[in-house]
Amino acid sequence: MYLRSAARAQNLLCAGIRRLLLIQQQSRGFSYKAMIFEESGVLLPAPHRTATEWEAQSCIPAGTIQQAALSGGENSLSLQYSRGELTAVEFLQELGQQCFEIANVRVPVHSFLWDLIRNEMIKQLPIMAEAAQCIRAEGLKTALLSHNLCLGDGERFLPLDQQHFDVMVESHREGMPRPDPGIYKLCLEHLAVQPQESILLDSSSHNLKAAAQLGMKTVKVDDPEAALQELEAHLGFPLRGFVPYTRSVRPGREIPKDRLQKYLEDVLGAHPTAPLELRQFNHGDSTRSYLVKFGGRLLVLKKEEEPPDGPSGPSVLREYRVLKALAEAGVPVPPVLALCEDRSILGTPFYLLEHCAGHIPRAVSLPAVPPRRRGACYRAMAHVLARIHSLDLGAAKLQDLREHGNYIQQQFETWTKQYRAVETHVIPAMERLIQWLPLHFPESQKTTVVHGDFRMDHLVFHPDRPEVLAVLGWKFATLGDPMCDLANNCMSFFLPAHFGARRGLRKCDLGHLEIPTAEEYSQMYCVHMGMERPENWNFYLAFAFFRLAAMLQGRVSPGPAGLARRRAHDAVWDVTT
Repeated sequence: MYLRSAARAQNLLCAGIRRLLLIQQQSRGFSYKAMIFEESGVLLPAPHRTATEWEAQSCIPAGTIQQAALSGGENSLSLQYSRGELTAVEFLQELGQQCFEIANVRVPVHSFLWDLIRNEMIKQLPIMAEAAQCIRAEGLKTALLSHNLCLGDGERFLPLDQQHFDVMVESHREGMPRPDPGIYKLCLEHLAVQPQESILLDSSSHNLKAAAQLGMKTVKVDDPEAALQELEAHLGFPLRGFVPYTRSVRPGREIPKDRLQKYLEDVLGAHPTAPLELRQFNHGDSTRSYLVKFGGRLLVLKKEEEPPDGPSGPSVLREYRVLKALAEAGVPVPPVLALCEDRSILGTPFYLLEHCAGHIPRAVSLPAVPPRRRGACYRAMAHVLARIHSLDLGAAKLQDLREHGNYIQQQFETWTKQYRAVETHVIPAMERLIQWLPLHFPESQKTTVVHGDFRMDHLVFHPDRPEVLAVLGWKFATLGDPMCDLANNCMSFFLPAHFGARRGLRKCDLGHLEIPTAEEYSQMYCVHMGMERPENWNFYLAFAFFRLAAMLQGRVSPGPAGLARRRAHDAVWDVTT
């Protein structure tokens, strides 16, 4: 009953979370919500330009291919293909025949499409593909408007990961060739945005004019480099230097690059010619986390938050020490490089890690992982949690992480205080939970290192095998009851898949997904630990839901009190560590 009560409390608070995210998105100052990439001339080079170059190289009269494709007005080969009246094979056959009739020589159009466009695409595609990734990292949607041009054997010319795009619209399937406004309306409908909230990238003036008449912003792609510069001016963030799980540095979170560059040169003994580049990690955290490109190296910089009043807290110094000890004890964490306590560099202390490349699952259903490997990923997660909880505290020199008093009681008191500080209205289910928990505190608690926020999206997996390369997010690490870590880890089995703050697996077909059940997963952990699951396991689950509900209440920030509520939330997180 109490698990359901806590879950209901969370559901009531979810609406507030969604409102907060909307406010944050609007505060970025971006009026655009979606980008539409035309395939031809943007991701692929403009055909008429490549045709002219190829004709000159092949001693074919200039303009032959363009004339063959466009002659005939509404019945031209190009429009017939765009409307879906010709297959790719038929289009190529007819184009070759038309070219022969115009030039009186055999024109190998297949060779033209394969050799020249493919070679040109190598130059152009990576630039635009990276731009699409940068755009999505900022929370905007992307669409690909495609001709679906294929070779005779069905191979597409565009070897592009379609995960870069939220929507793909194929004009030949829809029977609406450009510049038919209907094709742009269809893109907007699929993206769920208004015309004035979108930008179209295209190389054709006719297409751009039709889109502009609908109210869309347009950028003409004559030169990809110049087009991206114009697009950056419209969007207000860079479209280069993409690294997974990062975005551009948020306004107000900038740090002085010149001082950081000098520090890195001194500490790392390197003097790259290129200036350093900065990006910020996607996840919200009161400790600022940046990705630093320094020469050929990728580094992670974690900087102490500058509080509105008083000196900054010790979380960065403490986390650095914990990471260093964990690394020496054999726990998979990112390699620790340096700690800087000199406030004259960046204003607050910070430390540096080596960036650990790999896959960070953003959904516990592991949609990007082959089904046959998902169970192994869960086994790897249980194993690494057991390794953390099995550390010899003396050997790891982590004994002084211990808090005074009862760990669970301290956590309960801290989170209750947090909840009361930001309470907006009485939630009966939460009140019953607050009354019930102290009556059922465990009498004896084992003490180990606890991560404090152990979950799937704090793990870096090897890209090709179910191996945990690094555990992230150690800000809340302390000594306490390991069952709290396990319960926090198991919450995802009981949260709905659409839960905005932390998506779960409730009502998912775990057998079909080839993912273990909550009981099977917790048993994996217990086998590694050589123990039985405690009889009061439901207490730990209820306690985990209580903490999550209190955290979500701290993020509900209506009206002008929002900033104060957010600061109170961050302060409580710090107190709990």
